[in-house]
Amino acid sequence: MNLRAWWSYRQGLDGRLSGADAATLLTETGWSRSVGGVGPYLTLKSRAGIGKAEADLAVSALDIHELPAARGCTYVVPKDDFGLALAAAAPYRELEMKTARKLGVTDEEIDVLCAAVVNALGSRVLSPDEIRDETGAASRSLGEEGKKKGLTTTLPLALGRLQASGQIRRIPIDGRLDQQRYKYAVWETNPRKGIDLSPDEISVELAKRFFKWIGPATVGEFQWFSALGAVAARNAMAAIDLEEIPDRRFLLKEQVEEFNDFTPPADRQFRFISSLDGLSLLRRDLKSMIDEADLSRSVFYEKDFTKLDGLADLPNHAIVDRGRLVGLWEYDTATASIVWLSFVDKCAPLLRAVEETEKFIRDELGDARSFSLDSPKSRVPAIDALRRGSH
Repeated sequence: MNLRAWWSYRQGLDGRLSGADAATLLTETGWSRSVGGVGPYLTLKSRAGIGKAEADLAVSALDIHELPAARGCTYVVPKDDFGLALAAAAPYRELEMKTARKLGVTDEEIDVLCAAVVNALGSRVLSPDEIRDETGAASRSLGEEGKKKGLTTTLPLALGRLQASGQIRRIPIDGRLDQQRYKYAVWETNPRKGIDLSPDEISVELAKRFFKWIGPATVGEFQWFSALGAVAARNAMAAIDLEEIPDRRFLLKEQVEEFNDFTPPADRQFRFISSLDGLSLLRRDLKSMIDEADLSRSVFYEKDFTKLDGLADLPNHAIVDRGRLVGLWEYDTATASIVWLSFVDKCAPLLRAVEETEKFIRDELGDARSFSLDSPKSRVPAIDALRRGSH
């Protein structure tokens, strides 16, 4: 299918970005969703051959960074987009404050706490517990009612506000992108400085990037990525040069000629990607990645088997070939191996891709969690299901 292969090409899964650095890759193909899982590492590896050491070096050099971004969700973002990502996330800090105000928290109280946090950090790098100790009575517990609403103390409110404003940044412990344990430091070169965009301008900038990364796409798909309402999404799209193609999809006009001339590669291009890879997650239209004959396959999802055509998201990490979903996989730490299920014949290129990915995870990452709460133990039912095969 030409469209699938085009999306794979735009995502750099055809090898065209082999050898690119991490920031260039994320600029070209999109921010990588980060939830304490292996996604960012697999994004960089599957597209440019970037290993863990190179990825971690890019993080430490601030060429890329994990930040709150679109929808208030965390992504690994290239340096040129730090300011935009934080600006896009800022409104979601206010939603958190609305909840806090109902618990008796005042804006003035958080202002005082923010100042105390920045003063405590100074030139140091501190953990949340260390910050709490340093700021003393400036932060407080929000009791049982706060726990019910996901706010145990006021400190996360201050840390979230300071991060969204670019005054501080989170530093992953051990420099790893596949965990959610952080320390904090003052951001000496605040990326929000000089970024004075209105909400409408932020929406337009998100639209430019989204359609570059994964167009042609629908209005609804852009809405999901950006969390904009229908009118706001259409207004943002109207502000950039788009052309409508069949199926109510829109493509950047600068890409139209290339799109029309595009021919899918003849050779197979097997790639092992994460369950949150941009190829699937940016548009969140899993069906478009699946051959009709595979839609009726029953796969294990969460606690039971369900048909692929009933899912919006990938049930496991995925094997793709020129944009088509051709298999699923997980990593089994007990055997230090990939457990996988293929929808196609097990040819030599596929077996080679299995071996290469397995070596990368075993030797460099140690595991391939989908998200922070994923663990070898919790993954056992999914691994057993893959071993049994689809129904």
